[in-house]
Amino acid sequence: MTKLTRYLATTALAATLAAPALPGFAMDVTIAQTSAVNTLDPHGSASVGLDLSVLSHIYPTLILREPSYDLVPSLATSWEAVDDLTWKFTLVEGASFANGEPLDSETVAWNIARVTDKENPKRISSWFSQIEGVNVISPTEFEIKTSSPYPALPAQLSMFMLLPPKWAAEHDPVTETMSGYKYQISEIVAGDHITLEPNPDFWGTPAQFDHVTFRVIPETASRVAALMAGEVDLINKIPASEIARIEASPNAEAGAVDSTRSVFIKFNTEKAPLDNKLFRQALNYAVDKELIADALFDGAATVSNCQVMTPDYFGYNPDLEAYPYDPDKARALLEDSGVDLSQTIEFELPSSTYLQGEEVTQAVAQMFGDVGVKTEIQAMEFGAYLDKYRKAHDLGRFSLLGQAWATIDADGLLTLFKPGNQYSYWNDAGFDEQLVAGIATTDEAEREAAYKKATEIMCDEAPVVFLYAQPATYGVSGRVSYQPRGDDWLRAFDMTPAN
Repeated sequence: MTKLTRYLATTALAATLAAPALPGFAMDVTIAQTSAVNTLDPHGSASVGLDLSVLSHIYPTLILREPSYDLVPSLATSWEAVDDLTWKFTLVEGASFANGEPLDSETVAWNIARVTDKENPKRISSWFSQIEGVNVISPTEFEIKTSSPYPALPAQLSMFMLLPPKWAAEHDPVTETMSGYKYQISEIVAGDHITLEPNPDFWGTPAQFDHVTFRVIPETASRVAALMAGEVDLINKIPASEIARIEASPNAEAGAVDSTRSVFIKFNTEKAPLDNKLFRQALNYAVDKELIADALFDGAATVSNCQVMTPDYFGYNPDLEAYPYDPDKARALLEDSGVDLSQTIEFELPSSTYLQGEEVTQAVAQMFGDVGVKTEIQAMEFGAYLDKYRKAHDLGRFSLLGQAWATIDADGLLTLFKPGNQYSYWNDAGFDEQLVAGIATTDEAEREAAYKKATEIMCDEAPVVFLYAQPATYGVSGRVSYQPRGDDWLRAFDMTPAN
C-alpha cells in the first residue's frame, strides 16, 4: 500500500472554532505499534492490528465489537434478520461527520456501493461479495439485501468504517481524514507517530483522553523498555518470558489472554508425501504440544483441541480432543504410510511474524526429526511467504502459519480450507459439503451441526498439525485500566484513566 508521507488538514476550521467547549479530559495516552500505518482509507486495509486500529478512532462503524467479543450498538441502534436474505438496521438520529455531512442511511448505502463496485474493488471488497444492494427506507432505516444467507454480516460490519461521500469525492481518503467518530487526527510524523485529539462534533459519548498517540516501535525490546520507562501506555506481542519482568516493575503490568488466532503447521497436501493421510496423522502424534505451550510460552498458550478455531468462535466444537503426544504411534503410522523418510522436506518460516514463531518452528522440526522426518527450515520475509502462499500458489510442504477471522465465525475461518479457495491446499469433498450446509441458513442450530461435522472431518484428515491458540500478550502502564482482548484491535476506548 501507499506509504503516508504527508498529512493534509481535513477538519473545517470554522466549524471547529464554533464548536462548544469540550469537557475536561483526563490525560494523554500512547499506544505502541510494531509498524507504521500504510493507508488512511479504511476500505483499503484489512490490517486490524495496524491501520484499522488507528482508523477505528476516526471513522464510525454501524456495530462495535467489545473486548468481550460481544457485538453492541454504535451508529446502528438495532439490527435484525428479516429473512435469510435481508438484514434491517436502525440508526442513531442526527449523527454527522465533523464537516456536517449526515451519518444516515444514504451514507451507509454509498459506502457499501463503494466497496462492492466490481469496476473499482477495494481491499475489503471480498468481505461483502454476497451483498446485492441496500434498500433505503428512511434516513435512519435501511435494509441490506444479500444473494445468499449471510449470518455473520453484523460481525463483519463491526469492521466496516464509514466515509463521508461528498468529502471523499473532493479529497484523497488514502492520505486525508474527516472524522465521524470520537477522535480526529492532529499530527502525523511519517514512520514515527500519529496523534489524535477529541472530535468536538462527535455525536456520542465524548472521548476520554486529551490525546491518543500511536507510536511506531518495531523492536520488542524497545517496546518493553518504553513501557517500563513510562513512555508508552500499551504494548502487545511481547514474548511470554517478558511478562514476569514487566509485572515486577512498579510502573506497569502485563498478561496474556487467548487470542482468536490459531497457530499450526500448514501442510501443502497438493505435494507428496503430504497427500498421504497416515503421514499427516503421524506428524500430529509426533509433536508435544503441551511442552511447547509450557516451555516456550510459560503456560500462556492453550493447546488446540484438534481444530483451528478457538472457543470464542461460533461453530467451535468442544467435543474434539487434541492428538496426544505419542512418538511410538507416530513412528508406526510413518511405517504404515510407506513414505520414503530419506527425503528432506522444506519447512517454511515467515520471519518475525508470529509470537516466538522461530522458537516454535525449531521445536517442531526437532520433534519431527525425533520420529525420523527430516526437515530444512527456510526462513523468509512475510511478504515473500505471502507471495508463495497466495500469488504463486506454491507453498512449501511444511510451513508455520497462524490464522484468525475477524467475524469470529466458522464460516470465515473454515473457508480458508475450503476446496478451491486459494488458501486451502487441501481438497476434501465431505468437508466442503458441510461448509456449504453451514452457510445455507441463518438458523444457528443447523449451522452448528454442520460445523461440528466439518471440524470432525478436519481433525481426522489432519491437513495441519494443530498446535495452539497464540497468546495475546500485552503490557500496560499503571496510568490506565485496560480490557485485554485477543482479536488484534488496539483501541484507546478499551482503556480508562486509572485514577
